[in-house]
Amino acid sequence: MNILIADDEVAIRELVGEILEAEGHEITLAEDGEDALEKFNRSWHEIVFSDIRMPKLNGIELLAAVKEINVNTQFVIMTSHASIDNSVEALKLGAFDYVLKPFENLDVVVDAANRAMANLSGIHRQQHLLKTLSRQNEELDSLSKEFREMAIRDGLTGLFNRRFAQEQLDKEFDRATSFGRKLSVLFMDLDHFKFFNDRHGHQSGDDILQKLAEIMSQAVIESSTLGRWGGEEFIVIAPETGEEESCKLAEKIRKAVEEHPFPNAAQQPLGIVSLSIGVASRSNGTENSEKLLRLADDAMYYAKKSGRNRTVFCSSPEQMNHVVA
Repeated sequence: MNILIADDEVAIRELVGEILEAEGHEITLAEDGEDALEKFNRSWHEIVFSDIRMPKLNGIELLAAVKEINVNTQFVIMTSHASIDNSVEALKLGAFDYVLKPFENLDVVVDAANRAMANLSGIHRQQHLLKTLSRQNEELDSLSKEFREMAIRDGLTGLFNRRFAQEQLDKEFDRATSFGRKLSVLFMDLDHFKFFNDRHGHQSGDDILQKLAEIMSQAVIESSTLGRWGGEEFIVIAPETGEEESCKLAEKIRKAVEEHPFPNAAQQPLGIVSLSIGVASRSNGTENSEKLLRLADDAMYYAKKSGRNRTVFCSSPEQMNHVVA
């Protein structure tokens, strides 16, 4: 342990130095407060023994300067009975302990050093524990975010899963209803996907779904929710979006898929990989999110019955409108 001893009395500082050196410590002697601070600046010491009354820089001033440099340094005041009030003040300012001069026996110095070492060891353990806890909290926070992402994401495509998409649809529908805002839903189905899987295998089918998710993600704006509803079905929940804008978005997605050079696309019944898309927007007659979703779903099935690779807008079960590209 590195210990600095500051006292303007040569006999005292040399005696304390000899006692602590005999205990195996590295000792530095200083003839006054200014000398002590200069030596402390040159090399930090873990413990400082300092007289309280010294020329140039007294013990209280040295204490303040040392704590500015290294708050963990253990500072022990050496004082006479006449200066005990100042020693108590030093304790309030961060000194670890004080010993009275003249020493009753030399053990008080050794005991003060041992207790200072034990306190410093406790501080180091506490700091190590806090760093460990901080690191673990960061790791737990990271894991928590990772687990949440896993809980709301589809494992294959990375899109939001059905449960999360349903929750978002309910929330957005309630918000749109409460504030009289626009809301649209796009329900999409990959045409002839079973045909593709049967002919080229499920791995090739998975590759198509992953690429499809990437294409749709590029087309959908950040405020919308894009999710995999299940199998080859996908959904877009588009807040602040009415009939015209949602149909344009649906066509943007449909054309991007139609034009992409998917492997083996030419062997599909339509000669391409394509989507059938149903679109529905919230209106005064749409009582809940379930009905809005059903309208979009009905429109998607109508698009498939009408030849696939097209967008159909549904304003009611009786009213289906083909979207002209």
